[in-house]
Amino acid sequence: MKGAARLAPGTPSPAPAWAGSDPYAAALRSGHGPLFLRRTDGWLLPLEVERWCARADPVDLEVLDRCEGAVLDVGCGPGRLVAELAARGRTALGIDVSEAAVTRTVRLGGQSLRRSVFEPLPGEGRWDTVLLMDGNVGIGGDPRALLARVAALLAPGGLLIAETAPVDVDERADVQLVGVTDAHARAAGSPFPWARIGTRALLRRAGAAGWRSAGQWTSGGRRFVALRSSRPASSSAEPPNSTAVISSQRARKPSADSPVTPA
Repeated sequence: MKGAARLAPGTPSPAPAWAGSDPYAAALRSGHGPLFLRRTDGWLLPLEVERWCARADPVDLEVLDRCEGAVLDVGCGPGRLVAELAARGRTALGIDVSEAAVTRTVRLGGQSLRRSVFEPLPGEGRWDTVLLMDGNVGIGGDPRALLARVAALLAPGGLLIAETAPVDVDERADVQLVGVTDAHARAAGSPFPWARIGTRALLRRAGAAGWRSAGQWTSGGRRFVALRSSRPASSSAEPPNSTAVISSQRARKPSADSPVTPA
């Protein structure tokens, strides 16, 4: 759950209003909710904190089996997917705007960077696979802008795997993170833009943007779409590798927008 709405691809963005949200950080540190996205009209979307903080489950593993080459997990949260890829010896990097998420990812043995997807990232234009799991296709509230940004991150012909909403929906709203169901409870931070998009709507938007469908499936009640980038090849592009990613991450001391690696 990252980024900002209506930014040109590659344009740096400030951290979202919820980046330092106490309900989110507290949920990740404890490993459980309750945690919700609350629209300004009071509607609540429950977030699956317990699943995010557990080890990768069979549905996750099926997704990871489809990943190709070096993997960038956008909105990695507490890091279960990055950690699993690292355990397999794969080159993988997770990005998240939450310090608590980055810290937990590193503790699990994954590489993680505290940054928005709309800010400069290591290996731009050279990632083989980008993941948008757990509803992260809604980052920034503008799926078109997010798809364009992901296309710029991927190598030509690269693979995007996105988890879509379990229902046919295509909506954008301003939301806040809350840790209780009380409609009058105070949420941390100001509202931020978010989107919910189902498989049909995502395929329609992706096709209009030049992406090629590489498959869709349902597993464990969750829905997924695989898309191929149609960006033309660049003679100067080189695939990201573990040495390059780690070197980039160790170049600076950890800060609000700098990477963190295991000690």
